[in-house]
Amino acid sequence: MPRIALKTGIWVALATLFFSSLGLLLWQYTVQGTDRSLSAKLDLGTDFSLTDHNGDTITEAAFAGRPTLIYFGFTRCPEVCPTTLYELSGWFEALGDEGRDLQAFFISVDPERDTPEIMKGYAEAFGDRITGITGDPDEVARVIAAWHVYAAKIPTDDGDYTMDHTASVFLIDRDGRFRGTIAYGEDFESATGKLRRLAGIS
Repeated sequence: MPRIALKTGIWVALATLFFSSLGLLLWQYTVQGTDRSLSAKLDLGTDFSLTDHNGDTITEAAFAGRPTLIYFGFTRCPEVCPTTLYELSGWFEALGDEGRDLQAFFISVDPERDTPEIMKGYAEAFGDRITGITGDPDEVARVIAAWHVYAAKIPTDDGDYTMDHTASVFLIDRDGRFRGTIAYGEDFESATGKLRRLAGIS
């Protein structure tokens, strides 16, 4: 009996360690944000043809050649989206000329309401380095799925709806490879440090 109890205890301890480690990684990815040390090999994204906020066709090629930030949200977002885009513009300002190669894209998870004209006014309110992207709802849904982004319509009491969605900013290097995320509300120094590494700023 003592030997059986000992073996059982060892298996319980190993299982606890495994699931605790897994939980930590999942928490960091979905809540705290990640950097290249944990998720550089994660395969995200797909080819697409959508519309930028100027009404022009935009494809996945826009993400290559420059270090890129990608954020999924919607213009009727009451707090998370405007806060994130405001902070994003602040990161750009803090990096100054050193971060001039960085570019950002704001992809709507609510393309039925977010027209190019609406996206243009919204994105440009946060500066001239954020490009809004919208388009055919089915094509947008395919892009959302390819990025493993959560987005769902939530009915409101007035018969309308809002959107619940992933709040992290995705980081893409010059070669179009995923290099981590910046979480909603992440510390300013941590966020700008990740952008410095992404842009190759010493």
